Amino acid sequence: MTVRFTAGTPLGENTLAALWECTRRRGDMPGFAKAITAILGAMRGEDDQEFNMTRTVLSDPVLTQKVLRLANSGMYSAFGQHVNTVSKAVLVLGTEAIGHLALGLKLIEELAAGSPDTTVAHVEMEKAVLAGIVAQQIAYTAESRHGEEAVVCSMLHTLGRMMMTFYMPERWHDLQHAADQAGRHIDDVAPEMLGLSMEAIGHAAALHWGLPATLVNGMRKVAPPEPGAEVSTSDWIAGLSTMSAMCAESLWHDDPAGVAVVQQLTEAYSAMLGVEPANLMHAIEQAKVVAANDLTIAPLSRPAERRAKALAKTRQRAAGNKILLSGLADMRDMLETANPGQMVQIALETVYKGLDFSRAVAFVRNRKDNQYAAKISFGEGSKELLPALAFDDAYEPNVFHAALNSDRVIFIENARDAKFAAKLPLWWKSSLSEARSFVILPLSANGQPAGFLYGDWDDSFPPIQLSQTEFSLLNDMRALVVRAVERRHKMEAVTSRS
Repeated sequence: MTVRFTAGTPLGENTLAALWECTRRRGDMPGFAKAITAILGAMRGEDDQEFNMTRTVLSDPVLTQKVLRLANSGMYSAFGQHVNTVSKAVLVLGTEAIGHLALGLKLIEELAAGSPDTTVAHVEMEKAVLAGIVAQQIAYTAESRHGEEAVVCSMLHTLGRMMMTFYMPERWHDLQHAADQAGRHIDDVAPEMLGLSMEAIGHAAALHWGLPATLVNGMRKVAPPEPGAEVSTSDWIAGLSTMSAMCAESLWHDDPAGVAVVQQLTEAYSAMLGVEPANLMHAIEQAKVVAANDLTIAPLSRPAERRAKALAKTRQRAAGNKILLSGLADMRDMLETANPGQMVQIALETVYKGLDFSRAVAFVRNRKDNQYAAKISFGEGSKELLPALAFDDAYEPNVFHAALNSDRVIFIENARDAKFAAKLPLWWKSSLSEARSFVILPLSANGQPAGFLYGDWDDSFPPIQLSQTEFSLLNDMRALVVRAVERRHKMEAVTSRS
């Protein structure tokens, strides 16, 4: 049942009537309205819930791509389950997570796609996306189970502003002019001029489109409670969405004044969210890095500088592939003469330089001691870490044993994701946790794990995705190391028989 929003005053009712008329003339965003109906239906408890969600996702190529990418991210694919179908993605991710992802994505996508070519509307869209990115990073830091819902609520927190700039730009201009004349904020003059607040307009639109009540509840503005006060789950989500939206407003301009406001917000909301102010600031800094790549017109993204960086990165990756190819050529030349240790060192140096790792480490299995231990490394401070980099070869349910058992290259895009924490062993957390992303290249000889190469990137490197070409080169490289190991085993076997 759809809940109808009541403005409470004739002026407010007139504003909403005018807004619905504008949406009707513009087609009431038919793509989004249709998607909302389908997504909500798929999320509800029908017998064939998974099938309905699969069908819904498949009806939208963009959503299909995003769902498959999420299902194949490091958080979900560390145990060798490459997800090629939406059906499997739905089972891996769950219908609720996909539903929340879809609701937020579809709203922003539809608004942005149909938006008139005005900078004001575009600005509000980007701030909404930025709020979602901030919430995502903070929810990860807080290790919250309500991350997906908090992200969507944060994106929708300023829905009222998006609706006004998108559908009623003239009224928005009047609001802005009145606020500037009086030296006040738009949120302060809106109730006087429109009969209801921006938050109320957002809630009205959400209910008009049939969004779940839990999401609408998470879109409300919440001030930090008194110290020691109990915080419910719904208040936590609403508090995070409030803080994220306010952070986005300040971060968007990328100026010192905004940084000061964000600092104040972290201190104000720290206790409510259960995260130390310093850790909140770290999460927000991470969000800024992600946002700089996702946004297009925000000062934070520095569009011109970004284009230059993208060009440089493309050239760098091309140069990196040349290094990998050159290293492979060296390894092929030395295959018949080099011992396994020499081949491992060449391979490690090649991947360290070619992929621009922050650190690269080679681990060797010692069957006598029943453990894997680091033997050689590249990268600042990595030599001092070697004594701590060892672990038992008995199977444990973590990403390293998963890579060794599956004998395939594993790339972890976000090692800091809260949902991935259980898959990381204690020895890694205590020694290598500065890494944001890492790669494991298992080395198996005669069907048994013999060791692996490990490389990671810290925050000094931009967010990365490995290409299929790079995966192919890495597989060629580890195949040559394995051949050298197996050749040594054959020689030792011949020697022992004679």
